[in-house]
Amino acid sequence: MGRCRVPLLLLLLLLHLLLLQALHTSAEGSDGQLTCLFDCPKCPQATQCPGTRCFSSINLDSSGVVFKHGCLVGLDNIHLQCSTAPSFRQAIFCCSQDMCNNNNTRSLLMSLLPTAPEGEPVRYRVETLALFVLGPVVVLALLSVVSVLACRRLHHGRLQRMQEFDNEQGAIDGLITSNVGDSTLADLLDHSCTSGSGSGLPFLVQRTVARQISLMECVGKGRYGEVWRGQWQGENVAVKIFSSRDEKSWFRETEIYNTVLLRHENILGFMASDMTSRNSSTQLWLITHYHENGSLYDYLQRVAVETSEGLAMAASIAGGLVHLHTEIFGTEGKPAIAHRDLKSKNILVTKELRCCIADLGLAVTHSQADNQLDVGNNPKVGTKRYMAPEVLDESIQIDCFDAYKRVDIWAFGLVLWEIARRTYSNGIVEEYKPPFYDLVPNDPSFEDMRKVVCVEQQRPFIPNRWFSDPTLSALVKLMKECWYQNPSARLTALRIKKTLDKIHSSLEKGKGS
Repeated sequence: MGRCRVPLLLLLLLLHLLLLQALHTSAEGSDGQLTCLFDCPKCPQATQCPGTRCFSSINLDSSGVVFKHGCLVGLDNIHLQCSTAPSFRQAIFCCSQDMCNNNNTRSLLMSLLPTAPEGEPVRYRVETLALFVLGPVVVLALLSVVSVLACRRLHHGRLQRMQEFDNEQGAIDGLITSNVGDSTLADLLDHSCTSGSGSGLPFLVQRTVARQISLMECVGKGRYGEVWRGQWQGENVAVKIFSSRDEKSWFRETEIYNTVLLRHENILGFMASDMTSRNSSTQLWLITHYHENGSLYDYLQRVAVETSEGLAMAASIAGGLVHLHTEIFGTEGKPAIAHRDLKSKNILVTKELRCCIADLGLAVTHSQADNQLDVGNNPKVGTKRYMAPEVLDESIQIDCFDAYKRVDIWAFGLVLWEIARRTYSNGIVEEYKPPFYDLVPNDPSFEDMRKVVCVEQQRPFIPNRWFSDPTLSALVKLMKECWYQNPSARLTALRIKKTLDKIHSSLEKGKGS
């Protein structure tokens, strides 16, 4: 009976493990349809949503404390969100009964946020914490009943339970890897289409994903910081590391991507965002799809394009701009967005030689429902070479959203000019040059641009050969309609897209005949 003198600590551990397994099994087995409390900011009263799990979450950001209720659907999504440990800015509580998230308060979730030093992982979920608080009381009440049974089975049972616990912890630690190890990034992002998840990975998992990325090589540098090619689960991703002085751009882009459904083939695909301390300094990461061709600016310097390729690039940029400028109504809608810094360096070229728009750090949003114009808090106003006349002479109506869309159209006309210069016609093509290369210095000042664009009202030079090519001639007409001094006279993004499609159709008919 020597083994019957079991230390109270071992008995406590055994009961904790038994209760933890029972609770975990009960929670995992509840996969039925539930009704959960769902926060709807525009609804007059609280609403409900159907799901497999209910949740309450809390997130701390620069604007304050964001407290939300909602529901989760899909086993992968439930695992990804509910198994994410609390961080220093966010926590989530999942439950599996009808309206079980109704009574979760802001103070309850605030209590889950850890206070450990940065870098120390938090390994306890709320169920585990509750067990440690209530465990001693349960043990004292049941000690006399289970002591004999524990004496007989302790050695074998303890080893078995510890093994099961280790396996379970390993499964949680590798949850993201096991669920998406064989998936592409596109497959993974398909799991993100749940309420409030924005357009990237589930919000509470973004930090976890960011910490799993290995930086491979620096592929670009600028005033904003650096862009690296990274790898996550064997696939390339782009990691934009913002400099500390550009924190507002990082925050604005993160804010837009996490609150707006921006999934579109001509908008750069967002994965995650992370603010972390590395090498004794704060680093701001934005993780997106990786496009090995780089920016349109870089691509056009290396490669001249055929007429059909140039048209397809221009049409894809216009398609992305239409998606940004258009407000989409409904639960999975989006406000209208103006880019405010459209240029060839902020457009990426895909492997199919189509384009997607990137860099939303200066974006402006507008919603018709409340007629609210959100310009963010970034004092920067864009790139001087691409500024519209009304920006340069400071006559822009800053309280009018349409004014910002017209600024984008001016910049699109300049990008169209850059593509046209590098488009072959009769075997002839110009070398790459930026807009106004012959009129202003390499790094023009605000006054340089104002003098050329506003005072002299000059526009980029059009080579004579463009007028002898039907396609380039049509593009010249289009870009000039983007460059009107009067902003209200400029084309809309939708009209530009339709015109480019019509030009492409004419080109194809010409080839056929």
